[in-house]
Amino acid sequence: MPTDASIRFFDAQFRRQVVEHDYRLNPFEAAALPHLRGRVLDYGCGLGNLALAAARGGCEVVALDASPAAIEHLREAARQESLAIDAQECDLRTYVLREQFDCVVCIGLLMFFDCEAALAQLRSLQDHVRPGGVAVVNVLVEGTTYHAMFDPSGYCLFAPQQLEERFAGWNISACAQDNFPAPGNTMKCFSTVIARKPE
Repeated sequence: MPTDASIRFFDAQFRRQVVEHDYRLNPFEAAALPHLRGRVLDYGCGLGNLALAAARGGCEVVALDASPAAIEHLREAARQESLAIDAQECDLRTYVLREQFDCVVCIGLLMFFDCEAALAQLRSLQDHVRPGGVAVVNVLVEGTTYHAMFDPSGYCLFAPQQLEERFAGWNISACAQDNFPAPGNTMKCFSTVIARKPE
């Protein structure tokens, strides 16, 4: 059983979604989908809804997550459809990437690490996008007041423009700030960047 509070939170959520057959792409995944091509890394894939959609569209996908429930579901779904998805359960705070990708997607993950780990993994993700490839990154930012899913011992709310600043020198095709109401009259505030690495 996962020991990290954030992993436990999402593992339980993913188990509920499987029972309810709730496999819809969230708005950030839907925005990412048109940019996916070639070899794709889905870093923090959750249930793998985006990974499955990408593989159905002809992409070869490496999908990583710390949730046992999510990876078990994704492996079975990929097996049933004979899709090119390599799904791995791992601790993404310290995961070492060893190959380059045409597209790297990291949606709703980095803020669950302490800030040092979050920024280190963001740099690694950027380093492992091939020249001309695309990164799609989404994080929670300051102003977020819904904290139930965080491990109190360590998380990182980015400054509102921090993610965009981290892609200086890239060709940014989309940059958005989105707010969504959350339980208990709280708010989730997101920043999303879609950027192409210079050739």
